[in-house]
Amino acid sequence: MMKLIPVMMMGIMVLNSCEGELDNLGSQFVDGSEASEKVYALAAYNVNNHDVQNVVTSQYDSVRIGAFSEPVFGGQKVSYITQVRLNSYNPDFGTNPVVDSVVLTLKPRYETAADSTKTTTNEDYIYPDGNVAAKKVVNTYPVRKYGKYKIGKDTPPFTIRVHEVTDFLGGTSDSIKTNKPIAVASTDIGSKAFNGTVNSVVITKDSDASEILNRAASFRIPLKKEFFQDKIIAKQGNQVLKDAASFIRYFRGISISVDESDGYLFSMAPNDAAITIYYKNDVTPTGGGTAVRTAQETSLSLGASNVHLSSIAYQRGSNYTTETQKGVTVEQLKTNDLQINNPATKLYLQGMGGNSIGVRVPISTILQLRNQYKNDKIAIVSAKIRLYNDNTDWDNKYRKPSSLLVKERDTMSRFLPDMTLLSSAGYSLVRTANLSTKDAYYDVSITSTLKKIIEDESYYDINKYNGKDFIIDVGSYLVNSSTGALLGQTYNDRPYNPFRLLLVGSDINNIGNVISNDSKNVQLRLIFTQKQTN
Repeated sequence: MMKLIPVMMMGIMVLNSCEGELDNLGSQFVDGSEASEKVYALAAYNVNNHDVQNVVTSQYDSVRIGAFSEPVFGGQKVSYITQVRLNSYNPDFGTNPVVDSVVLTLKPRYETAADSTKTTTNEDYIYPDGNVAAKKVVNTYPVRKYGKYKIGKDTPPFTIRVHEVTDFLGGTSDSIKTNKPIAVASTDIGSKAFNGTVNSVVITKDSDASEILNRAASFRIPLKKEFFQDKIIAKQGNQVLKDAASFIRYFRGISISVDESDGYLFSMAPNDAAITIYYKNDVTPTGGGTAVRTAQETSLSLGASNVHLSSIAYQRGSNYTTETQKGVTVEQLKTNDLQINNPATKLYLQGMGGNSIGVRVPISTILQLRNQYKNDKIAIVSAKIRLYNDNTDWDNKYRKPSSLLVKERDTMSRFLPDMTLLSSAGYSLVRTANLSTKDAYYDVSITSTLKKIIEDESYYDINKYNGKDFIIDVGSYLVNSSTGALLGQTYNDRPYNPFRLLLVGSDINNIGNVISNDSKNVQLRLIFTQKQTN
């Protein structure tokens, strides 16, 4: 009975920690005759997604803008495209309305650490509306960037440009491909230089310290007032302003892009953007008299009711193109007898429609483990796929992803059994190590999944497939904001996740074999116990 205690303890630790981090625990709880660790070489391949993803636009809770280029994955340029709607329909702009100015407000996500913030205070500021003596405090924050923080010694400069969209974008429940060409007008409706920062502004009166203005951190782009005078204000009473269906077919949206081709990508929540139209009209005093020109404003909503997406264009390098074309296409993933004729020695993994990877546990390994389960009574207590960063060609300071999306190729729409069976036990799908270094690696925990494959022949039919394949993407799963529950396998941030990663691929000469514990190739790391016989 005492010999079973180490086995029971190991099982309890797996369920409680659910990390599969038992590599060094065997010697602490069991002797060598009771627990074993083996590392198997796996087949890995690139999955060519054609740089495109089909996205339901209502799933966007973040969008990217910018441009970024590096030698491994090539160049990437991302525009933000969104519909706009009136805040209220059939609006009354009053008598003789004339636009004074129009502002597009963007709220990129930004760094908030004290050492990142610059504060400028003007104690002698004069607020122009009424010439009020005041104090103006401006806080400047750097936006969160993925890509190059500097080109040379300077922050990469961007010119952000706004165009009218001339294609109808459809409804929020529609799917749109991320490389779908979206037509825009040839002439922009506004632009502004962007130095990678956003500002918050607080203005208070000198007389009583009351606030005149309190503006949250944002980036404000002036838009052409003549365009909005003609497009919106002058259409007062016209059918095109009377309901949403008419309006989104009349004013179909805006595109926000950058002129440059290299720098960084930044993100923002699409619902935070807005267009404000400032105008004046004639207001006659109550009881009569001379009309007074009076300041007014109205807003256009860029919020959740609108279609919005990141439109992505790539310029790939020759190595990326060559290697991904040797892999399989996303269409071929649907075939049962998928042949892996060219296991990849380098694996290209990228969000936003870029490459996925496939990792195959060969039939030979599955059969070997099934035989050991039946005949030698082994019990798998930890199973993980380990992926190592390619520290020769991906030796840079770009941030590495901290999460991955994983699914079984034969059941693409569901979560791994581990994610459902162990969800209440603190299970983590992916564990990372050394992310800030070139020696980073990722462990994908598949203990429950592999146990089902080995122990339940009805779960996995070896006569139907050539191996058990796991498809891996850069990304994080989305959760219900109220409950924290995962929304589903297809609900994730991959459409706007900017990360990319080059991984070490297959040990081609040893696929299916036991390999050295020190190998950096794609591998299956197992810890299993074996029932002792007297």
